[in-house]
Amino acid sequence: MTLRRVAALLLVAMAAVLSGCGVNAIPSYEEQAKAAWSQVLNQYQRRAELIPNLVETVKAAASHERSTLEAVVNARAKATQPVPADILTNPEAMKQFQQNQGELTSALSRLMVVVEQYPNLKANENFLRLQDQLEGSENRISVARRDYIDAVRQYNTELKTIPGRWWAALLYPDAKEMAQFEVDATAAEVPKVDFGTTNQ
Repeated sequence: MTLRRVAALLLVAMAAVLSGCGVNAIPSYEEQAKAAWSQVLNQYQRRAELIPNLVETVKAAASHERSTLEAVVNARAKATQPVPADILTNPEAMKQFQQNQGELTSALSRLMVVVEQYPNLKANENFLRLQDQLEGSENRISVARRDYIDAVRQYNTELKTIPGRWWAALLYPDAKEMAQFEVDATAAEVPKVDFGTTNQ
């Protein structure tokens, strides 16, 4: 065998060994987490796009619920602000993003409670369609967040454990842990309903 052939065989053998040792796991997991994050953003955007029609429909039937409608519009404006480029590795930026989305979720919950006081609105076909779409969006957001959480857990674990730590130090020194969603304490709170004053 020639020296060139031996070197080629050694390179192939080394590549096989390295690929079996997880040398590509960090960039692979990173790409999975980024793809999952894109899906989270897509689902939040889908929800945000439903809100103007929802607000207009409610406004037509319950125009004097101005403060509730304004809260939804303002929360939507905050939730659709541009996302910082470093959000995945910046826990503070992730926390702010999550807080803005949580405020929109809360404002929408309050709006749905108010709607209970308007039978004519609850029977409005356009409103019912928007409500169904909103519920579907919330479900898709939940699934997208779960997938993102799982992808980030896998990526962060790879950076903290061996051999991932070694590969990160050797080949991927710029790899940083990704920020994770935190459980929102207010998400478990049930909106208060006051049926003392009913306007129809």
